[in-house]
Amino acid sequence: MPALMIQGTGSNVGKSLLVAGLCRAARQRGLSVAPFKPQNMSNNAAVTADGGEIGRAQALQARACGLEPHTDMNPVLLKPETDTGAQVILHGRAVARAEARDYGALRPRLMAGVLDSFARLTAAHDLVIVEGVGSPAEVNLRPRDIANMGFARAAGVPVVLAGDIDRGGVIAQIVGTQAVLDPGDAAMIRGFLVNKFRGDPRLFDDGYRLIEQRTGWPGFGVVPWFPGAHRLPAEDAVDLRASRGEGLHVVCLCLSRIANFDDLDPLAAEPGVRLTMLGPGRAIPGDADLVVIPGTKSTLGDLAFLRAQGWDVDLAAHVRRGGSVLGICGGYQMLGRIIRDPSGSDGAAGEVPGLCLLDVETVMAPDKRLDRVTGVALGQPVTGYEIHMGRTSGPDCARPFAHISGPDGAISPDGRIAGTYLHGLFSGDGFRAAWLARLGVRSQPGYETGVDQALDDLADHLESHLDVAGLLKVAGL
Repeated sequence: MPALMIQGTGSNVGKSLLVAGLCRAARQRGLSVAPFKPQNMSNNAAVTADGGEIGRAQALQARACGLEPHTDMNPVLLKPETDTGAQVILHGRAVARAEARDYGALRPRLMAGVLDSFARLTAAHDLVIVEGVGSPAEVNLRPRDIANMGFARAAGVPVVLAGDIDRGGVIAQIVGTQAVLDPGDAAMIRGFLVNKFRGDPRLFDDGYRLIEQRTGWPGFGVVPWFPGAHRLPAEDAVDLRASRGEGLHVVCLCLSRIANFDDLDPLAAEPGVRLTMLGPGRAIPGDADLVVIPGTKSTLGDLAFLRAQGWDVDLAAHVRRGGSVLGICGGYQMLGRIIRDPSGSDGAAGEVPGLCLLDVETVMAPDKRLDRVTGVALGQPVTGYEIHMGRTSGPDCARPFAHISGPDGAISPDGRIAGTYLHGLFSGDGFRAAWLARLGVRSQPGYETGVDQALDDLADHLESHLDVAGLLKVAGL
């Protein structure tokens, strides 16, 4: 059962990219390899070949392995709906809504599902590379843990601990983790690595040796900052940069429960586009050409959030100035006249007026639509996915945004306001070029090729700076 788990000294230390790079490196060595994350917490979800949803980081890791995403790669996905509660996805399907204090009661069921998925993956592949969550040093969470040492010990998977030197204090991160772990948990760790080093790694030689001496763990290398990281989709909203590029000014509203924000990565890669991820408390800039209202895990909650920022007033002014607006999924629902939620699928039952920029209305339904789709938009083929609970109709739907198995989305009579349920549509070169041409921008092709090249470059980067052969040996190969 060859497997290796990368745990981190904290969140955002680079575990997802490390796993993606190691997956691609293993594949380049001729191994059949699969990614695995027992539990993820993210509203950035991908629709899988078997009709479920998993974290988009695991979808990228599957791509690094040359595999289609599958629900076994991320059997438990928590999608935050409030500050204390989340929708619980097991094997791709919603099974519960749980408050944080009640989550522990679900542990036996969820752990059983995690171990079943892991067993299927190990039976089908030469190697499984596992990504942990947060940090095992959060020992207060250990009794209900299924994602770090709880999983590692239950499945017998060796662990390598990754520290982040970019945020400072990496010696304390790694040595301190060992200090607080239960001895049985600490025994699962077979070594460490240091990630995100800027400058000459030899300057850290003394610190590296000190970690080895204090912990007794061998080091597997120091990974310099990977400059191509921006070419790969970010998993967490905390990774979103405020502004990048120049040219056509696209402003995306960073909603409190923003979901599937990597829809905009292909636009951010365009040399003729300046993308601003607009955080709360900031007005929509007057020079914005296009405002995007992205997907969200909580349409009604984020519609209230949008209004609390004054963005509804800013949007009205933006439209009066002749600007364009695109709503994707939950953002599309917000653009309509009203959102009805008779069964409380998205929160409290009732109805809320929308932004009234499209003549449509949405009715929330308890069943979630999860589909990978192909179709045509602007005369170009589009490929993407749908992941939503609402059904939208109205006069503006007579001008659909796209045609899938039937019409999708809506466009205003003047063509400047549009909404769609399709995620991922900008990845296609043809559609992206046609869309940007309408806004006066010439597109640069090759986004998808660029992602694969970035994965190759990441694998080469790790091969150059890590003892990959030693890591594979720890995994049992």
